[in-house]
Amino acid sequence: MLSGVTSDTAGYNGSFLGPTMKWTTGSTVLLNITNDLDADTSVHFHGAHIPADMDGGPQNAFAAGESWSPTFEILDEAKTLWYHPHALGTTAEQVVHGLAGLIIVEDDSDASAALPSEYGVDDIPLVLQCLATDSAGDIKYDLTGYLQNTLSFPVLCNGTNVDDTTLTFTATKTRTRFRVLNASPSDIITVQRGDGGTLTQIATEQGYLTSATEVESIRLVAGGRAEFVMDLSDAVTLQAVITTGWVRGGSGTYDFLTVTPDASDSPDDLPSSLNTIERYDTSSFTAREITLDQDGLEMAINGAVGTTMDSMATIMTALGSKEVWTITNTTMLEHSFHLHDVPFQLIEINGAEPAGVDLGWFDTYEVVGGGSIKIAMEFTDFADDTYMYMLHCHLLQHEDEGMMAGLMVMES
Repeated sequence: MLSGVTSDTAGYNGSFLGPTMKWTTGSTVLLNITNDLDADTSVHFHGAHIPADMDGGPQNAFAAGESWSPTFEILDEAKTLWYHPHALGTTAEQVVHGLAGLIIVEDDSDASAALPSEYGVDDIPLVLQCLATDSAGDIKYDLTGYLQNTLSFPVLCNGTNVDDTTLTFTATKTRTRFRVLNASPSDIITVQRGDGGTLTQIATEQGYLTSATEVESIRLVAGGRAEFVMDLSDAVTLQAVITTGWVRGGSGTYDFLTVTPDASDSPDDLPSSLNTIERYDTSSFTAREITLDQDGLEMAINGAVGTTMDSMATIMTALGSKEVWTITNTTMLEHSFHLHDVPFQLIEINGAEPAGVDLGWFDTYEVVGGGSIKIAMEFTDFADDTYMYMLHCHLLQHEDEGMMAGLMVMES
């Protein structure tokens, strides 16, 4: 984490972070996961549309020395997901120490066939993190740790500190696709080009946009993802702009990756259409009000502090229900709202209609202090009267402090 000192870390099949998993639409996945930590853990497949008993939420937590073997069919279309722990009260601690990894879902759509897809060649993962460490390299995760003096907030790309070192990549194809994840516990990361040029965004968290969209930058709250492509004839340096999302955090602009082209191919124009997104008519949808609350150092949803399964609020819905939720931030703090199970469309952002890339599909979205978002979703495929999905703030400290509720999807 810091030059010259050693940090205690954790990882999946390694010492820090985890391997990228590739899933294919229509296939069946089986994972054999053994807990070699000294605490309970779970593995949540963030953004995946899978049964509640396989979702990896707090009800799926398993003890040190035990194993869990989830299996499920991949119903998702092409998108970038990720996986991380989700046990009660320990999510921030385990994620910041390195338990996180990407998931790539591939499909046989025309858009996928037309886009770069050779992993590590023209399809590149970018796992960005802003962490907090003391001078001895001890990684902090809670309020007590974050309020210590003389903290550093290193910025990492794929596990490498880029505060003073810019990583390099030689692009052997003219067009390169990048999948970027903000795996920070709380900080906001904005990705941009150092030369002021545009990025061609092709996907939000839950799949392709209707068409490739030129953007000046991509803003990702904790847990957010996006995909973009660049067609390069000259070297370009990508920058991460860090903004504090919690009580303290990182700040500043960091050059994290210089992409140098070494290619002679001439790719076809990007398809004029990548995806068909039918916008919801919410006039007949069931309406709900969700509040993100604070009581001192405790966080809550709809007034309930969700630090145990019994204490958290539980939202009951039925398979096939179509709903529109108004998520109101009654605090003046930053929140990153995440919904398990199904993707959602943005209907309003602080009272304004969404536009541009915000017309895509999401599972995580920013709710600023005193602000609100309105989202719409349809509960399909999976019902369970025992296991719940979760809805929560993806600032991991807020989740651990109680800003989490259960979502029970019933048969009727």
